[in-house]
Amino acid sequence: MPPLYRIGVDVGGTNTDAAIIDIAATDSPSRGVCAATKTPTTPDVTSGIYTSIENALAQSQVQRQDVVSVAIGTTHFVNAVVQADARRLSKVAVVRLCGPFTKQIPPFTEFPEDLKGIMGGPVFYLDGGLEIDGREISPLNPSQIQQTISAIQSAGIKMIALVGIFSPLDHSGIHEETCKKQMLALDPTLSIVCSHSIGGVGLLERENATILNASILTLARKTVRAFCNAMVRLQLDCPLYLTQNDGTLTDAATAAELPIKTFASGPTNSMTGAAFLASLDKGTRGSEEEATTQVLVVDVGGTTSDVCALLPSGFPRQAPNFVDVGGVRTAFSMPEVLSVGLGGGSKVVVDGETGEVRVGPESVGHYLTQQAMVFGGDVMTATDVVVASGKGDIGDKKRLEGRVSSEVASKARAQIKKMLERAVDSMKISALPVKLLLVGGGSIIQMDDLEGVAECVIPPHHDSANAVGAAIAKVAGEVDMIELLAQRDEKQVLDEAKQRAIEVAVARGADRHDVKIVEVEKIPLAYATNKATRLIIKAVGRLAPPDAQEASKLQDVAARNDSGVAINDESDEEDSSAPISKPKSLHSSVKHAIHVDFDTYKPDVRDKVWYLSAVDLEFIAAGTGVLGTGGGGPSRQQYLISLQLLQTPGNEGKMRVVAPPSLNDADICASGSWFGAPSTSGERLPAGDELTKAIDHCMRLAGKDTFHAMITDEIGGGNGMSAFASGVAYDVPVVDGDLMGRAYPTMEHCLPFVYGEKLTPCVGTDGRGNVAAVLNAENNRRVETMLRSQCVDLGLMIGVSSAPLTGEAVKKYVVPNTISQSWYIGRAVYHARRSKSNMIKAIFDTSPGKLLYTGKIVDVRRDVTRGYTMGYCLIAPLSADERETTVEPDVANESRCLVVPFQNEFLYAAYADEHSPEDQSKQEVICTVPDLISILAQDGEAIGSQELRYGLKVNVIAMAAHPLWTTEAGLKVGGPRGFDLDMEWTKLGDYWEPRSVIEEFNRAG
Repeated sequence: MPPLYRIGVDVGGTNTDAAIIDIAATDSPSRGVCAATKTPTTPDVTSGIYTSIENALAQSQVQRQDVVSVAIGTTHFVNAVVQADARRLSKVAVVRLCGPFTKQIPPFTEFPEDLKGIMGGPVFYLDGGLEIDGREISPLNPSQIQQTISAIQSAGIKMIALVGIFSPLDHSGIHEETCKKQMLALDPTLSIVCSHSIGGVGLLERENATILNASILTLARKTVRAFCNAMVRLQLDCPLYLTQNDGTLTDAATAAELPIKTFASGPTNSMTGAAFLASLDKGTRGSEEEATTQVLVVDVGGTTSDVCALLPSGFPRQAPNFVDVGGVRTAFSMPEVLSVGLGGGSKVVVDGETGEVRVGPESVGHYLTQQAMVFGGDVMTATDVVVASGKGDIGDKKRLEGRVSSEVASKARAQIKKMLERAVDSMKISALPVKLLLVGGGSIIQMDDLEGVAECVIPPHHDSANAVGAAIAKVAGEVDMIELLAQRDEKQVLDEAKQRAIEVAVARGADRHDVKIVEVEKIPLAYATNKATRLIIKAVGRLAPPDAQEASKLQDVAARNDSGVAINDESDEEDSSAPISKPKSLHSSVKHAIHVDFDTYKPDVRDKVWYLSAVDLEFIAAGTGVLGTGGGGPSRQQYLISLQLLQTPGNEGKMRVVAPPSLNDADICASGSWFGAPSTSGERLPAGDELTKAIDHCMRLAGKDTFHAMITDEIGGGNGMSAFASGVAYDVPVVDGDLMGRAYPTMEHCLPFVYGEKLTPCVGTDGRGNVAAVLNAENNRRVETMLRSQCVDLGLMIGVSSAPLTGEAVKKYVVPNTISQSWYIGRAVYHARRSKSNMIKAIFDTSPGKLLYTGKIVDVRRDVTRGYTMGYCLIAPLSADERETTVEPDVANESRCLVVPFQNEFLYAAYADEHSPEDQSKQEVICTVPDLISILAQDGEAIGSQELRYGLKVNVIAMAAHPLWTTEAGLKVGGPRGFDLDMEWTKLGDYWEPRSVIEEFNRAG
């Protein structure tokens, strides 16, 4: 058998690394690495790649005909976005297949102004799109498509982002692909990117990523063709691949069409390369070791250290939430990497007065060999500490004599140890001991045993792990679908889905005999009664044996667009003499508080009417998250809707808030809120008239011709802001208060209905004109169940309006000033972030409460019962070193774990046995509903029950419920018994009525 070699290249900001792997020698101690080289990264990227490969071939003496593949990881494409480089970015038209939906939040809403100015093209809303269960919202309309293409041609645009509602859950992206085919038939010169090939559920984030991908297509095709030409000059006749964000390969042709999937491949290459070099892929870890340890990788450079957890599949853990790229919120797959300011070049600073020693985050970077003391410089670095401690033979140790004392070295060494321990602990995926892999040129700074780390390994060729990771990357196939499991063989459905993932991997070039299922995720959908379950399955296998004809075809296709038309660029190479764009100031179009002086900012309150601003909305969004007690849905979507309306010409002065006492007893107050599942609300965005239609029908059924104000059902989460849009639509104010004082899972939890006010008529509507009304019901719980069945039929998200209330009833049952309370909490959170002050103290200065616990989530369990997301999270205490803020002694000294069960919202908090947290006989309850329990991240951001995950460091806080909840009638519905909990409510503390923005900032005229 002739020798076979794979070449891996990783293009970094400073260096371009290349490595050559002998496939037949991967069982050797060197893992088959024949050569590894570093070359300065060049402005045109391609020249550096050429040089690095040429040097590696020369060093290894490998014959070119024996190279079977080249894999490249590059940051070239993401740099164009981050730099907002207009020379490299194209204008994009956006086409949504959505029927009547999504119009309330248009495309480009979250783009910074600079990028929007460069990329922002015309927007079209066409028939099409799917419901969460696969039903059509509406069929495609060929005449609409034809009209859209004519308009795009008139605008002179060639790039199109095509986005269909719930397209990622369709097995073949049928609506998007069918529409694309019809568009290309009308104009074959167009370049069309379908969103289902870019990301998962979450329409705005997937759409944003699709727009970015479409905008860099010309650059990607040109760059990939340049890579192919470099291979021709290198006389390498083999397939070319690019590495993707998740650590797998994509062929050159696909990379030229989906470049966004290569944006973050660098860190992933380092992590997978580390695992390979440490022989973790060889099965050297026995089943016993796999069950008792977890693997983390630390890639130590000159300035920073990147830390990532490796899953049992051998791939890095992916970021669970959304990722910002160039200021744009996206949802494509990206590894979760923690970067800390610690590297070989980190500066070591000694405080002359206290003698305290600080390491980093400042660094000498690539000037290490000039500025570090061991190389004759005058800057003390982490590398100097390593040498002074006798842990490294670098430079000239004699140069440290009399300059780095043993005391300073010892303190710096202890600081480095603590920083590494904190980083490792932050990225752990379980409580098991850690096997730590150290790679990168700066890995020598790890000098001492780390707490919780069972073993530290510095593998061979550790400083070239990134290039090695590219060389050995595998191929993946993934399916993401909704299946209805009621009355079906669940195992059979799962097996069929697994086989589909395997076939996708094989189609992408994986060896069928090596493909394995590495990830299976089952997510039951709330409210669904047919066991609707989202399945996410990933299959991975090594690259199949090469085919010379396939290599030639790939390189040819890489230079063409998806319709087979050659790209007419002036040159295959980039102009290396052209000036490199400097990163621009990307002013966010949705972040306004960052420009505000919090100490001097005053809301606009005139004659006891509060006129909201963009800054006010941002504060309120943060505060409603805290008051959401784990539920209420995310506030961000309603913030974007409110912001759009606020900034629409003609709406000046219409978004306003008044105090409850300003109402007359005979005034009529309407309500409108969202009812349904978060899994739908993030994808099928509102049409814009759901709430107003519900209100109109409800008013008519109640026999009311007009109303005078809007009242918010629940202040917690997204519904805490939903009344603002309706207030603008009807030009009426919103009352500063709500009907719950928090978030609760059902409509019967509104206080007026708890105390006998009539809930019916109650109307639910969707964006297609469907209207469902409950005119009467035997009790409030029956209203809830009747509405929920309609909600399922209408796609798991509707607008709801309940019976209007008089001003007298509102004043009697409202929880007052909760919009103000949200504003004060949000301002406190933003202020504490900027000033680096105590976040919890800042919140409690505005809304008195109690810190229940500070710790790290170590377990999360979820299920769907009776339509609700049920479960609990278990939180373990932090050590003193892990705490980022000072906390009360009783919290700081707590050694027990805390369990927080939830039914959408958090129900209670109790000290629990870590081995059996659900056992109520071993629990000590410290807080229950109706008191408010919220879980906050270290930055004060509220964490919803659907966002809980292992490893998050959190603060659990509580605030007292309004007195109307603590009566016998209130506790019957909103207390523990209302949720079938066998426990009694114990008073947390006295309720304090929230401060009023209107009273504090009112001015005449």
